[in-house]
Amino acid sequence: MKGDRIVQRALRLLEARIRGGCTLSSPSAVRDYLRLLLGEREHEVFVCIWLDAQHRLIAAEEIFRGTLTQTSVYPREVVKAALQSNAAAVIFAHNHPSGVAQPSQADELLTRNLRDALKLVDVNVLDHFVVAGAQALSFAERGLL
Repeated sequence: MKGDRIVQRALRLLEARIRGGCTLSSPSAVRDYLRLLLGEREHEVFVCIWLDAQHRLIAAEEIFRGTLTQTSVYPREVVKAALQSNAAAVIFAHNHPSGVAQPSQADELLTRNLRDALKLVDVNVLDHFVVAGAQALSFAERGLL
């Protein structure tokens, strides 16, 4: 479909720009990237955006994939992936195919558990976004981190 090709091209251009030295230090920069990456997914996915000490992109990695309404996320696997990528910081993101960007209590608890686990290996959690279509809610902006 032509729309899918346009989105894929936009993602490639945005990733090239980010890898070219732009930092992902503002929620608005991350929001634009994530709306393109996750906005139209029909199933839940959990993504980690691994960053170096200057908040430059190391990798954006889909760590877990779930169903229409949920995905299971395992802190042990997230910590292993952080160490493998040699990340200093991370931004989490997951989508809500339902179209509602409001985080659940389970989303908030998961974020706290992941933050606590990653703190033990000196990886800073900068934000967690919930993406639903064109909406992307930032935990940091809402004071949930």
